[in-house]
Amino acid sequence: MKIRRISLVLLMFSILTLLTQVGGVIYLLSLLLHKYVHKWTENKACRAAYKCALFLVLYCLATFLVVPGIAKSFGRVPLPMTQQNHLRPLNIITCILNRHYVKLEMSTIAYEVAKQMNDKYPGTCINYLDANFPFFDSFPLFPHLSHDDGKKLDLSFCYRNTRTGQFTNDCPSFIGYGICEEPLPREEDMPCSCSKQGFWQYSLMSKIIPQGNKKKFTFDVSKTRSLIDLFIGKRSIEKIFIEPHLITRLRLSSNKVRFHGCQAVRHDDHIHVQIK
Repeated sequence: MKIRRISLVLLMFSILTLLTQVGGVIYLLSLLLHKYVHKWTENKACRAAYKCALFLVLYCLATFLVVPGIAKSFGRVPLPMTQQNHLRPLNIITCILNRHYVKLEMSTIAYEVAKQMNDKYPGTCINYLDANFPFFDSFPLFPHLSHDDGKKLDLSFCYRNTRTGQFTNDCPSFIGYGICEEPLPREEDMPCSCSKQGFWQYSLMSKIIPQGNKKKFTFDVSKTRSLIDLFIGKRSIEKIFIEPHLITRLRLSSNKVRFHGCQAVRHDDHIHVQIK
C-alpha cells in the first residue's frame, strides 16, 4: 500500500510539473498540510474535497502572486492574462498553467506589433498561444520541442467570419492549434510529405481537436501577412516558422521565415516567432 501511494505521488508530481512547471512542487507542499485536513474531519469525501481545495488555493496563490516575481530573476515576464494594449491570450488556461512567460524583449515586441496591427486594422486584438514556462532554460514547454528559454511565442492566424465576411478576433480552435489552413491543390503539401516519412506526430493535433468550427472561419491572407511582416521588421526577431505552402501563399520572402522540420508539428494553424 505504501509503494502504491508513493507511486501515485510521483505520478501526480510528474504530471503537474510537466504541465505547469511549478504544480509538482506545490502538490508536495500541499501533502505536508494534509495532517491538518485530517484534524478537521473524519469524513473521507470531505477530506478529499478539502485536499483538492487546499492544492488549488496554494497553486493559485503561487501562480498569481509568487511566480511572477521569481520569474523576473530568470529574465522573464508574464504576458497579459486579459486583453491589454490589443494583446491577449486566446485561452486563459495558458496563463493558469504558467505557459505565458517570455523575455522582456519579446514582450515588448509583441505589444508593439499588437498596437501596429490595431492602428492598421482598428479593433484588432492579437491572440497569443503558448510562450514559455517562468523558470530555467532547457525546460521545454510540453508538448513543444522548444519554447524553453523565454525567446519563443506562438500566435494565432487572423480570420474573417465566413458568414459576414467581417474581421474577427476569434479563432476556430479553442486553443489555437489543430484547425489547419490546408494546402491548396498546387501548393507544397508538407504535412503529407512528413507523414509519408513516418513522422506520425506532425498532424496529430488536427486529429485530436474537433473540426466543427472550421467552416465558420475564413483564413485572412492579407491581415495575417501584415502580422508576419511586422514581426519580420523587428530587428531582434531571428526566426518565424510557418508551413511552406503558406509561405508561398502569403508571398513571404524574408530569410527569417523558415520551415521548422518534420520532427516538429505542422505550422499551418499558428505562427511561431522567436528572438535572437
